[in-house]
Amino acid sequence: MTSAGARVPTAYLALRADARAVLTTWDAPSAAQESLRSAFLRHLDAHEGALWKQGPSAHLTASALVLNPSLDKVLLTLHAKAGLWLQFGGHVEPGDPSVLAAATREAREESGIPALALAPVLAHLDRHALLASGFGRCREHLDLRYAGVAPDDVGYAVSAESLDVRWWPVDDLPEASRHEILPLAEAARRLLG
Repeated sequence: MTSAGARVPTAYLALRADARAVLTTWDAPSAAQESLRSAFLRHLDAHEGALWKQGPSAHLTASALVLNPSLDKVLLTLHAKAGLWLQFGGHVEPGDPSVLAAATREAREESGIPALALAPVLAHLDRHALLASGFGRCREHLDLRYAGVAPDDVGYAVSAESLDVRWWPVDDLPEASRHEILPLAEAARRLLG
């Protein structure tokens, strides 16, 4: 049950177990990432609906950064609600068989790249408050971040959730979201390189 008394859908309980397994087996690359990993696990223990959008106001999400084969560019979306250039991602849905599948689905939907595949290991974790008013009851995302590679000339599309999609050089990221994307890009490059 959630704090509001609503019953958590069974699919989210299985996804919670998957998230726990992913986080438990992940070897965090730094003390800061280890601290987040531990906090995410505590959140999973404290909230049965930790991945459910209708669950706690802070919940786990899944995202993916897409890089080109030389790992010097990232494909970002201009997020309509946030108004920032960000990686692809969002809420885990009950039809997702795993957190990795949720990140893959989100990246495919938001990039328009149907064959996009992600590395099966976490690249990075991030916890961030949602400042825009368009996120409903969501106040904070505990984001499990993956990474994948797509050719520079891949055909991509702008989704209904985005205002634009385009490649950005890692050394010339958009100023407003550089602090958000650069640590993820560096982690993805270490993972994929």
